[in-house]
Amino acid sequence: MDTEHILKLLPYKPPFLFVDGLSRISEAGATGYYTFKETEYFYKGHFRNQPVTPGVILTECMAQIGVVCLGIYLLKDQITENFKPEIALTSSLVDFYLPVFPGETVTVVSEKVVFRFHKLKCNVKLFNQKEELVCRGTISGMLKPKGND
Repeated sequence: MDTEHILKLLPYKPPFLFVDGLSRISEAGATGYYTFKETEYFYKGHFRNQPVTPGVILTECMAQIGVVCLGIYLLKDQITENFKPEIALTSSLVDFYLPVFPGETVTVVSEKVVFRFHKLKCNVKLFNQKEELVCRGTISGMLKPKGND
């Protein structure tokens, strides 16, 4: 399964899609990127006159790239036109070190810890354009193919 096919299977759309592309994906993990546009809806109120990307959005970006994209790849033999992925985030534990500002491109690096019984657990890191660690943590989710009725 190529990266374009994975991106088409993502269950998100703007303004809640935080994946621009994938640069690497394998059974062991994924690496992808996203540019936070200056026009993102959440900058209007977080924070007034000094916009900063909310931590929950950074966590979502890490989950979409590091867990959901990887999960779709791991389920590639089970996903068909009639069986799309069903996804639910089950837990996250993230530490934050640096802010992300409008216009910045971030890179997410994910390493699979375990994938069994449809639960995927990954260690994820998010880096800024200077390759500085912005945040890192562990994110888990349930992923399984679901038939379209």
